[in-house]
Amino acid sequence: MLVALLTASALLNQPAGTDLSYTEFLERVRAGEVDNITVDNTNARISGEFEGDGDTAGGTFQTTGPAEISEGDLQTIRENGVAVDFDTPTPNWFLSLLPLFLPFMIVIGFFWWMARRQQSQMGGIMSIGRSKAKTYTTERPGTTFDDVAGYAAVKKEVTEVVDFLSDTTKFAEIGARIPKGVLLVGPPGTGKTLIARAVAGEAGVPFLSVTGSDFMEMFVGVGASRVRDLFQEARKMGKAIIFIDEIDSIGRKRGAGMGGGHDEREQTLNQMLAEMDGFEATEGIVMMAATNRPDILDPALLRPGRFDRQVVVPLPELDDRRKILGVHMKHKKIHDDVDVEVIARGTPGMSGADLSNLVNEAALYAVRAGGKQISALHFDQARDRVIMGVKRDSLVMSGPEREMTAYHEGGHALCAALLPGYDPLHKVTIIPTGMALGVTMTLPEEDRHSMRKTQAENMIIMALGGRNAEQLVFDVVSSGAANDLQQATNIARRMVTEWGMSDQIGPMSLSGGGPVFLGDDMMGTKEFSEDTARLVDEEVHAILTAMEDRCRRLLTENRHALDLIARNLLEKETVTGEEVNRLIATATAPAPPTAPSVEPAQ
Repeated sequence: MLVALLTASALLNQPAGTDLSYTEFLERVRAGEVDNITVDNTNARISGEFEGDGDTAGGTFQTTGPAEISEGDLQTIRENGVAVDFDTPTPNWFLSLLPLFLPFMIVIGFFWWMARRQQSQMGGIMSIGRSKAKTYTTERPGTTFDDVAGYAAVKKEVTEVVDFLSDTTKFAEIGARIPKGVLLVGPPGTGKTLIARAVAGEAGVPFLSVTGSDFMEMFVGVGASRVRDLFQEARKMGKAIIFIDEIDSIGRKRGAGMGGGHDEREQTLNQMLAEMDGFEATEGIVMMAATNRPDILDPALLRPGRFDRQVVVPLPELDDRRKILGVHMKHKKIHDDVDVEVIARGTPGMSGADLSNLVNEAALYAVRAGGKQISALHFDQARDRVIMGVKRDSLVMSGPEREMTAYHEGGHALCAALLPGYDPLHKVTIIPTGMALGVTMTLPEEDRHSMRKTQAENMIIMALGGRNAEQLVFDVVSSGAANDLQQATNIARRMVTEWGMSDQIGPMSLSGGGPVFLGDDMMGTKEFSEDTARLVDEEVHAILTAMEDRCRRLLTENRHALDLIARNLLEKETVTGEEVNRLIATATAPAPPTAPSVEPAQ
């Protein structure tokens, strides 16, 4: 506004008309074309009007003369009949008062800005107890069950929540009560948040999303205040879904750990328990939460009337992985040689997030190779990187170390190929990958949900294959089998303490009551005696020793095949499972019969 007023004042003071030089002005006067002039005494500005019958008749002009017009020029002006008027204009009042008011305006503006700043800071402090939940209404494009690939059983479980929020009358007529809280339990990356958002999209109700860490603050009582505000906001919406992600951050067991629990976290949990008890069945508010650590949640949070239904979101099965891969491949250029079934079979134990990362890694490999489509080779490279790690091409092994690594991986590959019922061998390589100098990779034909004793024993034999191959060929023991020994020992210990696969221990579990959390059970005593612990160690040692003997016999009987596999690894660095099976068949094939020699007659 200030700039506009100054500009307007300057424009108003500028005269309009033709600009003339003082010389042109005198020539027009002598020619009789000027009717009258007005001389400004403050700036010697001369303005006037033309006369006559020419093009400029009746027009105006302005020019700038000397500070004081000479007598000769005045005489010329008067002789030509020009009326002369001298004027002293008064100054603009706004421009005169502006220097006086400008400092006051600056000071007033500064205090106004300070007041607004303090008001915003006070507003932030006063609103610290407000909920930080993000609200997704039906006006926004929502996620539905069609966007969630696989998980048919999980969708069936949560469909009741959708039916209740869509039509509450049929539940009220029969007297049925919908669960007030649904807890989604599963490993990270399985899509728990996506499923909860799909429930809101299917039901067409507002969806309030908040994480457990949003309730915690350095001020005491803030968490409980935010819980109250969250539930008040949900009640105003009528029907709504409150989704709390990572609820284990505020729903941990109260009083767990040494020295008691965190008071602020416990008060937040107490407030949440009280708010959930205040729900009525007709309110139309459903609590949903997600966690991957259900074992540490407070029991009061899981009782009927609160989170009274737990929906397990497991790692995807073979059919689910196939559908999830199809979703992530939908908008990518895929080559015709890519078989989704093969990729799904080769990715057991991967979550939806892992599969998404696998497809993206394959696309990155295709870009690096300069390809226009993602081929099966790119998916194979991406799977190796995700499962085994990045190849370390810069690591150079010496000749003896490279030969020992070839026999080490050859021992693993030979055991995997010859053990009955073991997962099919995919490939074996001596290229340093990740933290390993070589890798032997197997791919299961189907998902495994339980393990038999023979399968566990075969896993131990396969893990000990590299160490025994080194001993058999070089008669040395190296540190390359450290990870193999750790895996074998873990399997043997679980066979004894968890799975009841030891004749001496019998059907007894010695694994303990669960994971240690915040000091819980840290000071507890063992539930078995020292004699039992000694017996466990003896049984673990006996299992490992017996499996090592079986592994050594297997390698000794197939020494020729082991040499062929190691020789091919030294030449090619990477050998597929089909080539390993062919080499084993070649080594075990009977030698062709030789023709009997006939001695010449004497």
